[in-house]
Amino acid sequence: MSALTSYTTIIRPVISEKSTVLGDQGKYVFEVASDANKIQVKKAIEEVFANKKIQVQSVHIVNVPGKMRRLGKHAGMTRTWKKAIVTLKAGHSLDLFEGV
Repeated sequence: MSALTSYTTIIRPVISEKSTVLGDQGKYVFEVASDANKIQVKKAIEEVFANKKIQVQSVHIVNVPGKMRRLGKHAGMTRTWKKAIVTLKAGHSLDLFEGV
């Protein structure tokens, strides 16, 4: 198991229709490292966005399984990944998704 830093724990924000709706509720969705846990994700979010003084209320982690995809006679699987739904405390927000 490799040591995770804050910037390797959080891979990217997930921008989708569902995550945009959750953003209005103070919940933000991120793709995270496959070996990250809730405590590591919480610390990473608070450290990466330290300039905004973000406080995390809760973290929910979901393992997203790969799907079977087919293109003509070639078949394969998409990759398995892990996503974290981060709920911020009341009064806190991220402007990652503004203007998207």
